[in-house]
Amino acid sequence: MPRRLMFVQLKSGHDTDQGPSWITWVDFNRTWKTARFHGRELRRFQGVRGNFADLDTREEFWLSGPKRDRTDARYSAARPTVDPDAAAAYAAYLAGGRLPGRETG
Repeated sequence: MPRRLMFVQLKSGHDTDQGPSWITWVDFNRTWKTARFHGRELRRFQGVRGNFADLDTREEFWLSGPKRDRTDARYSAARPTVDPDAAAAYAAYLAGGRLPGRETG
């Protein structure tokens, strides 16, 4: 299962880019249509505010690669919570290293 360091933001129930967000490890299935993080199973959907939705709660999430300039949320300066198990990889990425999970492309 591919694993990537990602920016994840909850879209449901919040104004534009005001939902909680994380820098975290996300596991994808082989077709990249299902993502797993924090015990949630998300499925890729079109026509929703985010690009994934929780299969159980229907909450919508935005998943994308983190940005080095830390402008992950489009209309907010809020900083995401960095998961402890992702902190070292994220710090190395911010310092100029390759994005973990994307070493080959």
